[in-house]
Amino acid sequence: MSITVTNLTKIYGTQKAVNNISFTVGKGEIVGFLGPNGAGKSTTMKMITGYLQADAGSASVCGETVTVNNLNSKSKIGYLPESNPLYYDMYVREYLTFIGGVHQVQQLKNEIEKVIETVGLQLEANKKIGQLSKGYKQRVGLAAALIHNPEVLILDEPTTGLDPNQIIEIRAVIKNLGKDKTVLFSSHILQEVAAICNRVIIINHGTIVADDLLANLQQNTTALQTVTVVFKEEIAKGLLQQLTGVVDIIEMADRQFQLTTNDATAVKKQLLQLSVDNNLNIVSLQSEAQSLEEIFRKLTAGNQ
Repeated sequence: MSITVTNLTKIYGTQKAVNNISFTVGKGEIVGFLGPNGAGKSTTMKMITGYLQADAGSASVCGETVTVNNLNSKSKIGYLPESNPLYYDMYVREYLTFIGGVHQVQQLKNEIEKVIETVGLQLEANKKIGQLSKGYKQRVGLAAALIHNPEVLILDEPTTGLDPNQIIEIRAVIKNLGKDKTVLFSSHILQEVAAICNRVIIINHGTIVADDLLANLQQNTTALQTVTVVFKEEIAKGLLQQLTGVVDIIEMADRQFQLTTNDATAVKKQLLQLSVDNNLNIVSLQSEAQSLEEIFRKLTAGNQ
């Protein structure tokens, strides 16, 4: 495994920021690491990269046990932290030369040009970092994470500050990198995670509450689904509340309702029978697996 996390724990005072979590990520996987603010995402990433010492448990990258002082493990990781610290008075190529020198990159000039092209910095490469927009600063941070061609990428909110076009471009970059690298990244943009990842890990209050393929989470029989029904006639919400297996009802618009259920098929059958028994006409009836956003809300409810 490229990343192995075993019983990892971090405590601040009386609070367990990360509480005895374990997971693995294999080569070529792009895994979304999700959770509300304060759930422990960034702390976990800092421990995996060796920037923060764990209080208990361990993490290893490509077989190397991660510690604060283990340079071998750090050499295998490209890390883009959420804060993305940069030297604003340095030019883009100057900064990448500095970072590449730290990693003792061979043929550094060629590698700098490659990584500038990879992240789409060509038009801004002759500027000082401080002159760049927030989105291009983010690209510089990604370029710095890639300059030494690491086997593992740890990206904490990589699309922060990017406009929609830039997000699509960086999404393509990350997907391409995932062909031969391991990528673990966090994001609050759940649509981005769903577009890039096959697998997600969700953490809440320092504990992993889900770790599975996105398709499995959506199709799990215990997972909630939504049924949307539109009636031609007015209908009392109380009639819908009598249906079995319905856990929530939202009136979306006049005569349109969204029902949350564990068994969409059974609820649709009941709706058809209800329409017959009450002389109602159904204009539209459809169901869908829950979205990543709905899964996230369900698993992290009560975090605030």
